[in-house]
Amino acid sequence: QVQLVESGGGLVQAGGSLRLSCVASGSTFSRSAMGWFRQASGKEREFVAAITWNGDDTRYGGSVKGRFTISRDNAKNEVYVQMNSLKPEDTAVYYCAARAKWYGGPYFGEWAYDYWGQGTQVTVSS
Repeated sequence: QVQLVESGGGLVQAGGSLRLSCVASGSTFSRSAMGWFRQASGKEREFVAAITWNGDDTRYGGSVKGRFTISRDNAKNEVYVQMNSLKPEDTAVYYCAARAKWYGGPYFGEWAYDYWGQGTQVTVSS
């Protein structure tokens, strides 16, 4: 079983930056592809970014490409998303997700992930 805990959310002005972190419990983190998703109020959950188990490849949702960067530190069991040039439409609850099956990735579909964090709120004011 893997537990995921996100942090780093908050209130930021448009144009600003935030860095979200997700720490994972469990010894298999270093073999798991990871992803970030977000859900705005009243909308469906949306893919944000994904990374392979070893960090050698990444994938981004169209609305964040060029502004967000996903990375990971397997020694710390952490995955991050650096969010720059934030816009009000980035306001959402951001979720970290982990895949149970080892290796592979990056995966953009929710179907690929087995474990989810509780989410962290990001609010971007105009």
